[in-house]
Amino acid sequence: MTAASRSSLPSRDRAVETMLADSASDAAFATTLAKGLFVLEAFGMGSAVLGNMDISIRTGIPRPTVARLTHTLTELGYLAFDQALAKYRLGIRALRMAHPLLADMPFRQVARPLMQDLAASVRGTVSIGLLDGSAIVYVETARSGDVGPHVPDIGMPITVLATAMGRAAASILPREEAARFDAQLAAGNAAQWSDFSALYFDGIAQCAERGFCTCVGEYMPAIHAVAAPLHYAANSGRAFAINCGIPAFRLQPGQLEAEIGPRINALAASIRALINEAEPGISRRTPLPAHAG
Repeated sequence: MTAASRSSLPSRDRAVETMLADSASDAAFATTLAKGLFVLEAFGMGSAVLGNMDISIRTGIPRPTVARLTHTLTELGYLAFDQALAKYRLGIRALRMAHPLLADMPFRQVARPLMQDLAASVRGTVSIGLLDGSAIVYVETARSGDVGPHVPDIGMPITVLATAMGRAAASILPREEAARFDAQLAAGNAAQWSDFSALYFDGIAQCAERGFCTCVGEYMPAIHAVAAPLHYAANSGRAFAINCGIPAFRLQPGQLEAEIGPRINALAASIRALINEAEPGISRRTPLPAHAG
């Protein structure tokens, strides 16, 4: 199995087990509520329909507990039961939870026309992502007609370590937060850390040196990408980045670095100017060893 394929395969989310274990001694922590939320998040790992056993495998939560949680979430409308498949899918009520968060990012509407222009020009996709733990989640995206095998959409999470957008967002974390973040990445997925930590730190260095970083098929071999830091919201701790992904067969040698990278960097600057955001600082850091996880 290649590093890239290992990075994208659905598997047990070890972060769930870690968070539940770390909170075991916290009397104020609502464990049942946490498990219910983890059940909902399981549907973001590559499948629209899941059975109780599927969810148990992905979260590490025992199947009888999962069965009680899926029943309750179905009664509340957050899950829907598919009689034909005897499995669950997310219910419409779950969609309501996304709107307040997206509405709190009005810059997306300002950025979208500019993003669409670039996407059409390079025949690819242009997206904004928000850092969320070891993932970066799409919050806006624009695409040309034929973008190949990777069609990003709002709410879709991708790994930080193996992607240009993840590395660009991580590059603008404040120094102390950056150190904690890197340590958490190392501890959270030893295989990914071993495969991608050197490329991750190299991407951060690229952002410091030229304002963008590249991902030449590490996440998805058929897609090459560049990304630039967008802005860091200190009041909320949100780190945003913007990327451009293009099918590899459409790129000329050196075009990603010489043309597309400077264009995504310029687009990030244009968006910041429109929303009155300063250019974010890059948090340079010393790479942790590849075996740190």
